[in-house]
Amino acid sequence: MYDYLIVGAGLFGSVFAYEANKRGKQCLVIDKRNHIGGNIYTEDIEGINVHKYGAHIFHTNNKQIWDYVHQFADFNRYTNSPVANYKGEIYNLPFNMNTFHKLWGSVTPNEAKQKIADQKKAANITTARNLEEQAISLVGTDIYEKLIKGYTEKQWGRSAKDLPAFIIKRLPVRFTYDNNYFNDRYQGIPIGGYTKLIEKMLASSTVRLNTDYFEEKEALDKLANRVVYTGMIDQYFDYCHGTLEYRSLTFDTKVLEETDNFQGNAVVNYTDRETAYTRIIEHKHFEFGTQKKTVITKEYPSEWKPGNEPYYPINDTRNNEVYKKYQTLANQEKHVIFGGRLATYKYYDMHQVIGAALTTVAKEFGE
Repeated sequence: MYDYLIVGAGLFGSVFAYEANKRGKQCLVIDKRNHIGGNIYTEDIEGINVHKYGAHIFHTNNKQIWDYVHQFADFNRYTNSPVANYKGEIYNLPFNMNTFHKLWGSVTPNEAKQKIADQKKAANITTARNLEEQAISLVGTDIYEKLIKGYTEKQWGRSAKDLPAFIIKRLPVRFTYDNNYFNDRYQGIPIGGYTKLIEKMLASSTVRLNTDYFEEKEALDKLANRVVYTGMIDQYFDYCHGTLEYRSLTFDTKVLEETDNFQGNAVVNYTDRETAYTRIIEHKHFEFGTQKKTVITKEYPSEWKPGNEPYYPINDTRNNEVYKKYQTLANQEKHVIFGGRLATYKYYDMHQVIGAALTTVAKEFGE
């Protein structure tokens, strides 16, 4: 009945479906959730487009990708400028001259550079053996203690001393008064939310929601000549080489009737260890909303276990070795295309997902 069965209605699967449709192919897109869009799904709550699975800000330096997404939505001028709350003290992110002035009273870049250099020297770290030592060697002790340590330990669920140094290879440090988190040339949020963008991508496909691929795998596979699989690669192979590890998230979303502006910013990170959540998202600020109410989401990191949603792959040595074994099996599957974050066990930004999907399309159709 179909040329392609696409498992997962997220960004990778939706781009592939759109491109296959353009080439005259018939696609069946399934998803175990009750909505399309995967983790970029946005839901209208009180007239506010709520990012149901965490903040998603589109950013890229690639003009072709930027032009590509504009087929499906107009984007606003949103600039990602998160702030950090450390026990009631507010700091700008990424680390920049506004941060340094608040921390030390530094006015010039040279003053800030000297302060960081002095703290790095005092730490006397020659070779970073863990994340803590790597961070201190890059930005000094004050920034590490207030803005990195607690947040990172919550995010990963373990002491920074027990985390590998490679997790923080580079930290954004800017000696300018610029609060723009991304250096990318193009940045914004689709007006009306990401769901409308995905709807346009899937307009020519057949979509089935609340459909678990593994509960009906044999029957579903018979419906199409080829499968595009965007789920967990270890699950596809029935965990034969062991389970890949992830960090998971839970979200506590509330409508606040009594205020139209809870925190004055779309994203506020809570960097102390004692606060259980890592950040609060106030969704209306992504689109400069003027609604009389507001919607906030507290984001809690957690250990992943089967049944939870996998969000962040833990790309340490052990997991990467396990993934290579699954990748070898995937390469032997002649009628299955593996793509996306879960199937390639890799963290992607949205523009990277689109780029990977378009590369897959070009390879599939010999272009």
